[in-house]
Amino acid sequence: MPEIGLYALRLAFFVALAGAFAGIMGGLRERTDWAEVARRAVGVTFVLSLIGMGVLLHALINFDFRLGYVGQHSARSMTLPYRVAALWGGQGGSLLLWVVISLLYSTIAMGVLRDRLRPLLPYAAAVLLLNAAFFLALINFVPNVNPFTKLAPGDVLSDGSGLNPLLQHPLMLAHPVVLYAGFTGFSVPFAFAFSALLSGRLGDAWLRATRRWTLVPWFFLSLGILLGGRWAYEVLGWGGYWAWDPVENASFMPWLPATAYLHSVMIQEKRDMLKTWNLVLLGLTYALCLFGTFLTRSGVISSVHSFTAAGWFGYIFLAYVAVLCVSYFSVLIARRPLLRTSHKLEAIVSREASFVINNWVFMAILVIVLWGTMFPVLSEAVRGTKISVGPEFFNKLTGPFAAALLFLTGVGPLVAWRRASWTSLRRQFVWPTLAGVAGFVATIAALGTSAPVYPVVFWSLGAFVTGTVVQEYWRAIGARMRNAGESLPTAFATLLRKNQRRYGGYVVHMGVVLILVGISGAAFNEERLENVKPGQSVSLEDGTKLEYLTAKALPKQHYGGAVARIAVFRDDEPLAVMAPERRMYWLEQQPASIPSIRSTLREDLYVILTALEPDGSATLKIHRNPLVNWIWIGGYTFLFGALLVLWPYPERRTQEPA
Repeated sequence: MPEIGLYALRLAFFVALAGAFAGIMGGLRERTDWAEVARRAVGVTFVLSLIGMGVLLHALINFDFRLGYVGQHSARSMTLPYRVAALWGGQGGSLLLWVVISLLYSTIAMGVLRDRLRPLLPYAAAVLLLNAAFFLALINFVPNVNPFTKLAPGDVLSDGSGLNPLLQHPLMLAHPVVLYAGFTGFSVPFAFAFSALLSGRLGDAWLRATRRWTLVPWFFLSLGILLGGRWAYEVLGWGGYWAWDPVENASFMPWLPATAYLHSVMIQEKRDMLKTWNLVLLGLTYALCLFGTFLTRSGVISSVHSFTAAGWFGYIFLAYVAVLCVSYFSVLIARRPLLRTSHKLEAIVSREASFVINNWVFMAILVIVLWGTMFPVLSEAVRGTKISVGPEFFNKLTGPFAAALLFLTGVGPLVAWRRASWTSLRRQFVWPTLAGVAGFVATIAALGTSAPVYPVVFWSLGAFVTGTVVQEYWRAIGARMRNAGESLPTAFATLLRKNQRRYGGYVVHMGVVLILVGISGAAFNEERLENVKPGQSVSLEDGTKLEYLTAKALPKQHYGGAVARIAVFRDDEPLAVMAPERRMYWLEQQPASIPSIRSTLREDLYVILTALEPDGSATLKIHRNPLVNWIWIGGYTFLFGALLVLWPYPERRTQEPA
């Protein structure tokens, strides 16, 4: 079986190279037969890569410890789901998963867009196949990466080392796959954008045809970031959901230009503007997807969920990212004369202007995150000392831009295209502004004049954006009820069906409001570190009391440790019994703290068992996290809105040049 997987991947590499050559020749000579060879090569490469992944899964599930990869990332004590998750627990398997998901997107795109974008197909297929060939080359030919490398007979053990205990959590069964579905999906719009540049066919046909191919990976990337935050909150035992960790930033950075693109592309569709800028954003998005993969797999940064690789692996990966960027942006610069249009920004007070400002705010946040992420590497290269920047750096610099984005989220829908008159501005802004003022007054009344800045700003702006969304829905539904005689539910459903992008987008905006409200609750977080004996208690600022009852041993097959029992009271009324754990995984010799969390809409009580002392006392770390659950509620609202935008609907077909 391992030989089948090994040779399937090697054959996939050569098929990808041959198909890429056919695509390039098909584009240069405008030969449909060569283009068809390239298109079919995408599907063949996918099938061969899928066979390789299937063989590796078979080895992991069936404890084939002849393979070094299986021995490093699987163990007999692991249940079936985590033996499957071991596929992406290491370097070679994670790269193989990347290839398979990328080629799945590519194969479907080659079939679905075959007739609609036929002139762009050969170059697009070549770009997708060269991308796959690079990853297949890493898997096949870079030492210590190939997952089918066999151990010498004397080195084969009866059991493996097992998966990192931090990854043995239900969320990690989905989070990496979903995140990869986001990263790799952007290869399709990138490939067709590159193809449009290479062929000189720079009409809007490719942009409209690949709209959903941008929305789908953006949805998965958003979901992956949300799942990663929830995993960090439940597993890492530090009381938080986001620490500006380099791997967290690696997923957030491509999300920023992708989201900017989804906004600015509407200007191109509506006003035939920003053609060059939209191509820049697409190229930047996919380049950052690859760069984020480089960060997590090159060993250049340290993270709890990063991979390391031998020496020159990272240089190869970085060189590929550099070559791809230079190639794409060089062609973009060369084609710049073909991208000019006669349409210009007519007024600063217009929807186009608000979207442009929105884009630049996204780019400012991207620069901050990229600089903070890479600063330790740059400081070590320049000064010989690695200087890390903490969450305070990111929070301090991105906070004002987040507030600006929230404000623009409310302003954009209220401003007319091209030029807004003062009469329309007064009519549009009255109720949202009153909602914002009411939010400000309510916040000050609840928190006092000495309240932290960000809760006041985010809650007031959140009320303003909510006022905008409610007004937009109210007016549109009212118009349908008056003009078409529809009932309220029918008018609402028709509104979503006929203009999903706009009104589904408003649901996304409400999700952003709720997320930022939840984040702003961190200004009121309380943290305590206490050592308590059985029967002793700890009182928090809000009147909650935690009484340490006892601790008992926690013997399991592959880990041991202890679980503490803690009674929670408020005003002497019992609320719950919490049970945080402290574990030691025998095989990996790795300790882990499993927090106990009591959640309400108002706050989370988050308790970590740090240590059990010889005298029977327990050291507890206690977090009170106000409003944190509104982050998850906002995230689900955000994703629901994205699904509304993605829901199939008949597209208006226009006869446009490719």
